[in-house]
Amino acid sequence: MERTIGFKERRYIEELRILTKSTALDCIIDERFDRVIYVMKPGDMGLAIGRKGENIKKMQRVLGRKIEMVEYAEDRDRFIANIFKPAEVVAVEVDPEKNSINVRVRKKSDLGIAIGKGGINVEKARMLCRRFLQLNLNEVLLAEEEYGKDRDTVGAVGSHR
Repeated sequence: MERTIGFKERRYIEELRILTKSTALDCIIDERFDRVIYVMKPGDMGLAIGRKGENIKKMQRVLGRKIEMVEYAEDRDRFIANIFKPAEVVAVEVDPEKNSINVRVRKKSDLGIAIGKGGINVEKARMLCRRFLQLNLNEVLLAEEEYGKDRDTVGAVGSHR
């Protein structure tokens, strides 16, 4: 996925700027889940969300779609952790040969949050990892300490960083 912003995405970014006075670096229109994913400038998340989420609600009314926001970070691991919030990411394992990553979360409950209903959150992560990091998201797994030595039950691959 290339990082080119089309007319509709530019319009959505400008709409966000006008309504919230915050800056989005990018915008992805996800037709499959009928949502708009904004990648926000570091430090602008609070301004974009607004008090009690009122700016997001306003944007959802204007655009007629669900709005999701992720704060950008220059550091790869921090950006990936931001993508999966509120799930707690404890490790990002990179396989340079396959140009892919595995993400490890702390608790079993975080695994469900990271994947999301119908895979909605993991699909967002796949799109953003491809677009910003040129990496493919392979799997989201539990951290080793959560499931002990029986690695096959979770399907873990790669080395722990």
